[in-house]
Amino acid sequence: MRIAQVAPLVFSVPPKLYGGTERVVSYLTEELVRQGHEVTLFASGDSKTRAQLVAACPMALWPAGHYEDGLPYYVRMMELVFEDVSRFDVIHFHTENIQLPWLRCHPCPNVTTLHLPVNAARLKPLVDEYNPPWVSISESQRLPIPDANWQATIYHGLPRDLHTLRNKSGDYLAFLGRAHPEKRLDRAIRVACRAKMKLKVAAEVNPGDQYFKQVIAPLLVDARDWVEFLGEVGGCEKDEFLGNAHALLFPIDWQEPFGLVMIESLACGTPVIAWPKGSVPEVIADGVTGFIVESVQEAVQAVDRVFGLSRQTCRSSFEERFDAAIMTKNYLEVYKRLAKSRREHQMGRGGAEP
Repeated sequence: MRIAQVAPLVFSVPPKLYGGTERVVSYLTEELVRQGHEVTLFASGDSKTRAQLVAACPMALWPAGHYEDGLPYYVRMMELVFEDVSRFDVIHFHTENIQLPWLRCHPCPNVTTLHLPVNAARLKPLVDEYNPPWVSISESQRLPIPDANWQATIYHGLPRDLHTLRNKSGDYLAFLGRAHPEKRLDRAIRVACRAKMKLKVAAEVNPGDQYFKQVIAPLLVDARDWVEFLGEVGGCEKDEFLGNAHALLFPIDWQEPFGLVMIESLACGTPVIAWPKGSVPEVIADGVTGFIVESVQEAVQAVDRVFGLSRQTCRSSFEERFDAAIMTKNYLEVYKRLAKSRREHQMGRGGAEP
């Protein structure tokens, strides 16, 4: 198939460190190319891919300091995408909603994966006005607007050889993500202190941030000996960080649409201790690949219970459910269905099949 992947411009594809959406776009794009499809990737110019790269800006907006005024770059990218939609059998957008008015003017087989939590107040007017084909990344993500034009729920996937199974449990707890109130680093610190196990934090931390100053800094007065800040990690460093951990703490306090770090941890064989928000019950099998808890005290108890879990089972769960090849297969089914529907629509109107 001739497939266009339209990525966000915040980070490169793949990102060097943080950037979950761009990372997934990269895994999908490279697997499609590996399978022999003709793929065009619309992304920032510093992206790396085996697909044909069409750059909408010289480098990713966040590192370049253009995140707040990025709209002109997205408009330019839409011009590049829509200058000739007949080039593609399907166009896959990862850009939330800016493409919707363009699609009305240039109808073509298309689908949009929503990577953020669905905000009904923001999305419902677009659903009512445009009703485009959407893909959700968890069943829970759909709940605010269950009657939207959902084509499928497709879980994220990782290349099978990206992470290394480590069968021996480590002696520290891992936290990987933004130091943000919704990610609840404060909960992770409390769990580590009560469990008397080191917490290693892989995150970009700004000591001047209000959450850090008002919530994290006071905790560190008594917990500093239990907490080690590593900064952002990527590549082999992330693999070692997750693989050598006793467990990953995922103490979120928001409706997580997927949570890529959970399957990165499972790919290393490392169980996950998580709060039951958003996609968590869909990704983690309670008592099998980790524990789903409701409180800090339950999480502390789960730290000891992790010793009874099989790291091989965690890895097997990743291979069976979250392999990039599985994700790609599921997207291809959507692509083919949409392309076929478009052809049949054109034939029904007396048009020639493209």
